[in-house]
Amino acid sequence: MRFFRHRLPGLPALALLIATAGCSSSDDTPSAAVPSPNTKVTELCRNLDKVLPRKVDGLDRNDPQPRSALTAGWGSPAIILRCGVARPAEMDDLEADGLEANGVGWLLQKLDDGSFRFTTTLRAAYVEVSLPKAHTGDGVGPLVDLAPAVKKAIPEGIAS
Repeated sequence: MRFFRHRLPGLPALALLIATAGCSSSDDTPSAAVPSPNTKVTELCRNLDKVLPRKVDGLDRNDPQPRSALTAGWGSPAIILRCGVARPAEMDDLEADGLEANGVGWLLQKLDDGSFRFTTTLRAAYVEVSLPKAHTGDGVGPLVDLAPAVKKAIPEGIAS
């Protein structure tokens, strides 16, 4: 019984330490699935990563985990860019919503949670930009900021 008496005072402290460690995450690092395109598209995406802006819509770069040249992020909650994604099925719909921002065409998808996803059209690689609900009032500002980099790194054409 003495064994437990000596251990009991430490158990509440240990439980408090575990509870505190489990609840006190100050990490605002977003996460994103990394696409797995073919070699040609991967090279285009790496070129895009080299010319992406440090700020998008006034937000600082905040790249998601796992780190990859195929993903980028800005702000918190993060605007997420993924390069080399698969062609969205909605692109087959002739009546799909689309828009143009600074010479780059984008397919617009409104998601159930109130966020938006934009995917480039008529480019040699598909680039997807996800705007969390917190940034949907920003209009196309993020797309305008990203368009010069997309035009520079991802040539016009049909993605393979």
